[in-house]
Amino acid sequence: MSRDIIEAPYPFQETLGFAVTEWSEGGCTLTQPLLGHLANRYGILHGGVHATLLDTAMGFAVSYTGDAAQKQLVMTLSLNVSYLGVASGETIIATGRKTGGGRSTAFAEGEIRDTDGNLLATATGVFRYRGSAKTGKKS
Repeated sequence: MSRDIIEAPYPFQETLGFAVTEWSEGGCTLTQPLLGHLANRYGILHGGVHATLLDTAMGFAVSYTGDAAQKQLVMTLSLNVSYLGVASGETIIATGRKTGGGRSTAFAEGEIRDTDGNLLATATGVFRYRGSAKTGKKS
């Protein structure tokens, strides 16, 4: 992966602390340290963090262009998350994978695992291309 295609962290990303570690055609991987300020009242990672990471990983997966000068923006139309387990260790890994789509929408699936390989959450998402879509130019 070319580091020049990775955008600088935006403020919400900085608050959470995740990083884009892999990004290529149809796929994206994020790493998220398990930080105390991200815990819910039970002391475990808040479900909203899972949803954010899955939404972000899938959104990046469907918006890859390979060209830092040609950004493809997307907006989430639908996000469905299933919570399956509690993280152990110090880091979790979110992956997104494009599964289909057309000229104006894309479909993706994602998962989060901890560093022990335990599956923590899965998701599916539908995204709408904004601006110049990869599969068809809009004026």
